[in-house]
Amino acid sequence: MLNTIFTIIFIFGIYYLIRYRIKLRKAVQLSKDAFYPSNEEEFNSILIPTEWREMECLSKNTKSYQYVKWGTVVAILLLVMLLVIVLVTDVLGTSSFSIVSLFFVIISAIKHRSNLFILANGIIFDSKFYSFSNIKGYEVEKISRWHELYGLDPKVNNGYKFVLNIKNKSFSPNFIVVKDYASIEKIVDLLEKEGISGIINEEKPYATVNSSTNKF
Repeated sequence: MLNTIFTIIFIFGIYYLIRYRIKLRKAVQLSKDAFYPSNEEEFNSILIPTEWREMECLSKNTKSYQYVKWGTVVAILLLVMLLVIVLVTDVLGTSSFSIVSLFFVIISAIKHRSNLFILANGIIFDSKFYSFSNIKGYEVEKISRWHELYGLDPKVNNGYKFVLNIKNKSFSPNFIVVKDYASIEKIVDLLEKEGISGIINEEKPYATVNSSTNKF
């Protein structure tokens, strides 16, 4: 019974990896038609979490894309090997927790760098495309003193944390950091024109981004 359950889980894991790579490839193609960001200044205004490096274009030639491309192949091979070990040995009965942990480590290791592209019919966020109809809203927080991101990198301080909320998803995609007021204002205005409203987390500091509404 446990072997059957683990087989199903592993099949879903392989399906997830293949689907993630397909979505990334689609995002690369669509990003060519993005009207924001469209120049070096706009790209440099967006910082990617953990690395705090400026955002780069989506391209099959980037290291991040190549990592996902070949990493997917390696991850699938590792999952198949792991599944074979589970099926032909009794390791599952003695080390089920370790096997599950290793499974999730392999799955989560395949991830492209975060990004934000605004298109005519939707948004690419965290390397995945979402139509405007699938977007529930957004959150913007001013990264001032006492904010959880403040102090992690000088470029982050006094910037803006931006989160996109997606419909029918338990967890929102990753976040990005926008360096300055003018850039976050432009992003917000583009979303507002598509009927996408923002929400505010009252428990964390934020700044008024769009003085024409009460959302910020």
